Amino acid sequence: MAFDQRLPAAFYADVQDGVRAALAAERVDALLTDSPEDVAYLTGFFHHPCERPVAAWIGVDGTTALLLPDLEVEHAQVQNTAAELVVYPEYPGVVPPFDALAGRVPGGRRVGHPGGMAVDRLAAIRAALPGREFVRTGVAERARLCKRPEETALHREAGRITDAMLTAGRELVEQAVAAGGELPSEAELAAHVTSFGSRTMYAEHDDVVVVSPLAGGLVYAAENSARPHGLPSARRLRPGDTFVLSLGCAVGGRFVEGERTFVLGEPSAEQRRYYEAVREAQAVGAASIRPGARCADVNRTCLDVIRDAGLEGFLRHRQGHGIGLGMHEPPWLEDGDATVLEPGMVVSNEPGIYVTGHAGYRISDSMLVTDDAAVPLTFHPRSLDDVVVPV
Repeated sequence: MAFDQRLPAAFYADVQDGVRAALAAERVDALLTDSPEDVAYLTGFFHHPCERPVAAWIGVDGTTALLLPDLEVEHAQVQNTAAELVVYPEYPGVVPPFDALAGRVPGGRRVGHPGGMAVDRLAAIRAALPGREFVRTGVAERARLCKRPEETALHREAGRITDAMLTAGRELVEQAVAAGGELPSEAELAAHVTSFGSRTMYAEHDDVVVVSPLAGGLVYAAENSARPHGLPSARRLRPGDTFVLSLGCAVGGRFVEGERTFVLGEPSAEQRRYYEAVREAQAVGAASIRPGARCADVNRTCLDVIRDAGLEGFLRHRQGHGIGLGMHEPPWLEDGDATVLEPGMVVSNEPGIYVTGHAGYRISDSMLVTDDAAVPLTFHPRSLDDVVVPV
């Protein structure tokens, strides 16, 4: 086991310095965020979010603190968390949790917080830190947009495992066909690829960073796949089915997704038409993802392929979304996002169509924006011949 998922202390020192510089440019004295993804990005502390507050404080004065309950202290120490630990006993507590910060972060009259912070959480912070001005800031979100080299290495490894999960899913179906017995159900196929991804990670990696989900995804066939986020059912695959493996995993907390649509048996003319339209749109979408391009323009170029094929009525969603410490995060490849793509961004390229009562067709690769183009992080074959499973 040679692949270490944990990033070094120097990574977090550099990230924190960058955030401090961005805060200073906004004339904000400190950042206080309870977003689990922000906390992991800024300090290296990964945890299971619950009612007990966990929050990171990054002060322009050089202060870095992590507020957490006593039951998480050893967990933070084992992860070599890059912050001073500020501990409170329990929640809701005789003394409110955020009161523990009051004496430990004396500086900072103007405190930034992410826009997604809950109203009640912000009220508790205001009560614990009176006399401060709290302002919304996107500093952490913007810092996470462009991945550093240490992060892209994790994304690439997640892509490798995701491809292996897709292969494992297809092989399970092929083995069932060869055995001549009943084919797997959606739920059985989902359990198989999830277990395969997790086992692969633990077998090949040191110090696995556990997030939810570590590996897995959506598996659905026929009319169930016509629902973009349909959940696996007990229905067994049948010859003639279109079925989708929408899979992914997280290495070092960094996600990748890879999705392929398969056909069980010789494709019908209808299946060929739908699949080829999505495959072409995905290819055009991949070529459109490049530095300097606006997300809205990339999305429109990609989905116009499907519109031009006369299938606009089957569109249900945008081309894609950003990926990082969250499976879905900015930027958004959608008509309403004017964000300009930059090197280091990771986005999904996943056009799809959904024909009610028949099936859904979606092909997705995670793409890393480079200095002059974009490269896929997932490589499982996507031509129609490659995704036909003979019966």
